[in-house]
Amino acid sequence: MNQPALLETELAPYFTTKAPFQFPVDFRAGFVKYWPIVTLVFLILAAPGILVFLGIGAAFMPVSFMGGVSAGFGYTISMILSLAGLVLGILALPGLFNRKRSGWVFSYYAQLISVFSSLVGFHLLTLLIGLLFLMLLFQVRDYYS
Repeated sequence: MNQPALLETELAPYFTTKAPFQFPVDFRAGFVKYWPIVTLVFLILAAPGILVFLGIGAAFMPVSFMGGVSAGFGYTISMILSLAGLVLGILALPGLFNRKRSGWVFSYYAQLISVFSSLVGFHLLTLLIGLLFLMLLFQVRDYYS
């Protein structure tokens, strides 16, 4: 995982040197220290919700046409992206705890999926929060070897 991740080289300047602001060094150090624990808590909280939604989605799939084709399709895409983000978050945990680049890369991919999902769904507040988090991820990238 020494190679740059997908779009990493292109996005790095916009979230580091060309960014509108830099997060304080103490904040970055605290983020790197506590982020694995926060990720673990979020994954534990998110897993049952996603499994429930997948179960409810499977139960209502025969009648999803009543909401229109786009409603069922949008729901399916949203759940697939959420599940992919969950898997990437799980894959990131060992690397985050050990401060390895692989943990950063998996977190980066999970965040890219989140930003893409927000963009496709026109969730502007979630998109803004996702871009801020992506900026923070790029600014702590050097902490992961």
